[in-house]
Amino acid sequence: MSYCRQEGKDRIIFATKEDHETPSSAELVADDPDDPYEEQGLILPNGDINWNCPCLGGMASGPCGEQFKSAFSCFHYSTEEIKGSDCVDQFRAMQECMQKYPDLYPQEDENEEKSSKDLETTSEEASAAREEEGSS
Repeated sequence: MSYCRQEGKDRIIFATKEDHETPSSAELVADDPDDPYEEQGLILPNGDINWNCPCLGGMASGPCGEQFKSAFSCFHYSTEEIKGSDCVDQFRAMQECMQKYPDLYPQEDENEEKSSKDLETTSEEASAAREEEGSS
């Protein structure tokens, strides 16, 4: 038998196997192309940045979200000959913030070092295997 109970702000619903065997009666609502919350991609039709785009990976809402938004906005709207060359200060501020949270924002060079060591090991193993095959 299924039932519900309230614990503080949470509503807990227990469902039985029989509850799940009954087909859902939910009806889908047609997509509204003018829905401002609909995922539109990174750049909205009006040219603004869609900060809710999953492609940003939560960067706009993390502890360095404001610095990220400032740097990304500067780059997006930059009209310099070398796009974004006028945004160095914003990117520097973002980088400094990210360095304060190494668990959330791992440094790429650490990953690159690990990847290059893995590649070296793999290529050494492959060379050794070829040498063994050649001597047999």
